[in-house]
Amino acid sequence: MKQYYRIMLGKKSIHAEECMAGSFVGVDYGIHQDLTGKLPEEWRTFNREFIPIYLAGRPGKTKIAAGLACGAVWRVSKGIKRDDIVVSPDGEGRYHFGEISGDYYYQQGAVLPHRRSVQWFRQTVDRADVSEALRRTMGAPGTASNISVHHEEIESLLDGRPPSDDTVEDLLAFAMEKHLEEFLIQNWAQTDLAIDYDIYEEDGERVGQQFDTDTGPIDILAISRDKKTLLILELKRGRASDVVVGQILRYMGYVKEELAEDDQSVKGIIIAMEGDQRIRRALAMVPDIDFYRYQVSFKLMRS
Repeated sequence: MKQYYRIMLGKKSIHAEECMAGSFVGVDYGIHQDLTGKLPEEWRTFNREFIPIYLAGRPGKTKIAAGLACGAVWRVSKGIKRDDIVVSPDGEGRYHFGEISGDYYYQQGAVLPHRRSVQWFRQTVDRADVSEALRRTMGAPGTASNISVHHEEIESLLDGRPPSDDTVEDLLAFAMEKHLEEFLIQNWAQTDLAIDYDIYEEDGERVGQQFDTDTGPIDILAISRDKKTLLILELKRGRASDVVVGQILRYMGYVKEELAEDDQSVKGIIIAMEGDQRIRRALAMVPDIDFYRYQVSFKLMRS
């Protein structure tokens, strides 16, 4: 099944023009070796081999930073398949679309040396002409992120036709959840969580928002001020059911197995407008997950 990815072409799209002219996308992350024959089908196998290599050359980095770097290299080099669609901002307010047309190759000594060939399409789309939900997704941190949730809107943009009513409803529902996420991110310092936790950052970039895992993106990844606890936040725009407990447990298991240091614990928080008896019963047996309710205030002012 065709997938859709947002690919950043260097920090702040600095290499966008070169990538368009050279018909490629690529990554760097300081892994200076040809990975031909070293890209397994499973990204965790790649990470197990290359995270120690990455950390050996960067002793000040964390396992999370190494996991992000190696994961991005694998995804661009191997995880994205031929015929998948990539969307890349050019740093000037436009999105460029293309189709992956070749397998991995290594361009030694060049920018973004771990590359894939791309057939870029002629049309571009102004940032102002896409839905708010897609703009928010496109602005998420990280080099490569799966944005297939927006495939209908992307295909509509490529075909020059408006999205269907069903697509609009889906995007509105998605946008509501993203609004909650953005509001929490922007007002983190005013929440009780900020007393003990910071949203996870690497090199001054907030990478804890939509943190990618092998079971989907974590809404928010935070770390305690003493660096001893990693916190996973799962946000739901309405009522949360017990299904979300299994979802956040999968994220917690991934973080514990793949990212946490030996002396770090992992906790979770579910945030929703309300819960039900099933989620309360489920959480009663999981002491490392808390449940928070949020309230929305709406007011009309006559002028």
